[in-house]
Amino acid sequence: MRVIFTQDVRGRGKRGEVKEVADGYAQNFLIKNGKAKKATPAAMKALNAQKAADQREKDEEYASAEMIKSFLEKDETVVELHSKAGNDSRLFGSIPSKQIAQALADQYQIDIDKRKIVLPEPIKSLGYTNVPVKLYPGVEAKIRVHVSEK
Repeated sequence: MRVIFTQDVRGRGKRGEVKEVADGYAQNFLIKNGKAKKATPAAMKALNAQKAADQREKDEEYASAEMIKSFLEKDETVVELHSKAGNDSRLFGSIPSKQIAQALADQYQIDIDKRKIVLPEPIKSLGYTNVPVKLYPGVEAKIRVHVSEK
């Protein structure tokens, strides 16, 4: 029997796949527990429409990430942060990715999740720093962060 998986089933199939399985297994386990449904022509048409909608959504997210990347990598886009520092230009404390994301939202109205900012360790000195940001799988930008003394 051909079924469309509605959930991942270990060793059998992933969500959205169409596979041939034994009739008893399909009837007594997959369909009964809501893990799959019978692959009728109407269900196949609905599956194809759902896949097309998912692809359109992914394309829109990718285009949005590319636009944000082009804006962030302009020379005039610099995130300005102020912090107290000592005589040797080392900060009292540090600047984490959360503070960079907040400053980016305040200065340029761009909301980026702090987990997408790839900062191996917080910034601990004055000056310019290039900080990589993963906007989308395969789309990575660099933010210029300028830390000046208060």
